[in-house]
Amino acid sequence: MASQQKQANMLWGGRFTGGLDPLMVAYNESIYFDQVLHKQDILGSIAFARANFNAGILTKDEFDKIETGLQAVEAEWVAGTFKIVPGVDEDIHTANERRLGELIGKDVAGKLHTGRSRNEQVATDMRMWLRDELRAIEAHLVSFLKVTAQRAATEVDLLMPGYTHLQRAQPIRWSHWMMSYGLAFASDLERLREVIKRVNRSPLGCGALAGNPFGIDRAAMAQELGFDSLLWNSMGGVADRDFVAETLQWGAMLMQHISRWAEDLIVYSTAEFGFVRLADAYSTGSSLMPQKKNPDSLELLRGKSGRAFGHMAGFMMTLKGLPSTYNKDLQESVEPMLDHIKTVADSIQIAEGVLATLATQPLKMRAALDPFMLATDLADYLVRKGVPFRETHHISGECVALSEKTGTPMNELTFEQLQSVDARFDKDISEVFNYDKSVEMRSAKGGTSKASVLEQIAVLQAMLE
Repeated sequence: MASQQKQANMLWGGRFTGGLDPLMVAYNESIYFDQVLHKQDILGSIAFARANFNAGILTKDEFDKIETGLQAVEAEWVAGTFKIVPGVDEDIHTANERRLGELIGKDVAGKLHTGRSRNEQVATDMRMWLRDELRAIEAHLVSFLKVTAQRAATEVDLLMPGYTHLQRAQPIRWSHWMMSYGLAFASDLERLREVIKRVNRSPLGCGALAGNPFGIDRAAMAQELGFDSLLWNSMGGVADRDFVAETLQWGAMLMQHISRWAEDLIVYSTAEFGFVRLADAYSTGSSLMPQKKNPDSLELLRGKSGRAFGHMAGFMMTLKGLPSTYNKDLQESVEPMLDHIKTVADSIQIAEGVLATLATQPLKMRAALDPFMLATDLADYLVRKGVPFRETHHISGECVALSEKTGTPMNELTFEQLQSVDARFDKDISEVFNYDKSVEMRSAKGGTSKASVLEQIAVLQAMLE
């Protein structure tokens, strides 16, 4: 009997005469995670009540009572005094309407839901919450990129090895490495701004699936709630969770970039490389080995990328087989969205903290440069004398082989030894073995010369506006 009484208090309870399995009640509930949407649910309900008043469904007195009552409910959430009734408050929408009825009476509170479905209500709440959270993430990402640009400009003269296949390849600027990720994160920023536009579309007024029968002004509600536009099909409006899927896809892409960025810094912070040293605030020690300083912040960033990928893949599998309009499976969109947003927001802020406090080791970076990394410069030297690159590549390879065979660093091979490989080498060949000159030669847009890197920084800063 108690179960049946609770069921009667639910928004959908009138149709049912049998009690629910208690496990099914708990299985169905979302209040313990979707309560985070309380503010959005209250604002959406006020906007909907105002639209019903303007459409003649509510009197002025009824609207005023509903608005005042809803504001009182929100005040309880803010103060932490709202009491959830287990088994009755199955979600944030039910909880707010139940409490509204207690405050202003069920006769008036019962009119709030006229013409409205939870299908549109939950979609509206989620879109409003996600829009605001993504704007906060946008601010975090802009801040991280500003640190990246500032640090790249300050440390533009630091040289280090550039790697392919984790093998030393060519000399580059440390700032060039930073900008390789900075511009990837800037592309993430551009994508995020596009995602926010698609999130910020209003489904309110779509009803359960067929639309609203009372002629309410959807555009006015959208404007009140800060939406940019409407979802134009009521069936699609209540079923659409592409905005969640796209957010998860975006976040997975960002976290992939963060993971690779973190992996590089983990490698660079090892004793074998020693290019950077993490601040104590972003490191931990070993419970056994006192000398250890572990890059836990970076390892957690790398690890949490897998968590973010899981959110995306799991939810895409939930969506793929659903028939049109609303299905209860869509409740599974909320928890991954909430956890994904927290994971991504926290990760960006941790990444910024790591970069802002990182100590570079310029001498270690330069000491890791190897004359073999100038082999391409040796080939380019002959190209400038008119020799085809395919031939110069082979000649440079012979110089590398000679260096290895004689145990002589390539920059210490004598002029006579180099001429024995190819007579077109002149005395000025010695000028090739200069790391600073090598990076400055890469002066085309996007290269590692100082001017090119500074230009990249300017491009990035323009993207932040």
